[in-house]
Amino acid sequence: MKTISIILYATDFSESSIPASDYALTLATLTGGKVHVLHVIGEFSDRRKSMIQPEAMILLEREVEIQALKEMEEFCKKRFNGEIPFTTDVVMGIPFQEIIKKANELPADLIVVGTHGRTGMEHVIVGSTAERLVRHSKIPVLTVHSES
Repeated sequence: MKTISIILYATDFSESSIPASDYALTLATLTGGKVHVLHVIGEFSDRRKSMIQPEAMILLEREVEIQALKEMEEFCKKRFNGEIPFTTDVVMGIPFQEIIKKANELPADLIVVGTHGRTGMEHVIVGSTAERLVRHSKIPVLTVHSES
């Protein structure tokens, strides 16, 4: 039987990520495992970076990171505080790549991620982190559709 001791739960702090956090919490409780909560700050495109002075870009990235760390703390207090053992990380990069990288580093037994349920042109333009994870990860991925 396969054991699940480390669950990587990736979140963007949106309402659509909450159902996935419930699954991560439930699975960790049932298996006696722990959850590693990861938030990936998407990188600015090269075009956007070129529009901002390098010094200002460094300050902007730092402010975005500080805000993400605050959001992580608030999110985890609401979702996991005292229920299960958990650790956290905030990184910058391409979300699906950073999630896979962190899952391999841990090493995670399962990745849990919410889906926004985008369809049509919005899905084509924005893409799907969850879809890319499923296609590229060697670690099993549980995708949880948002209730809205």
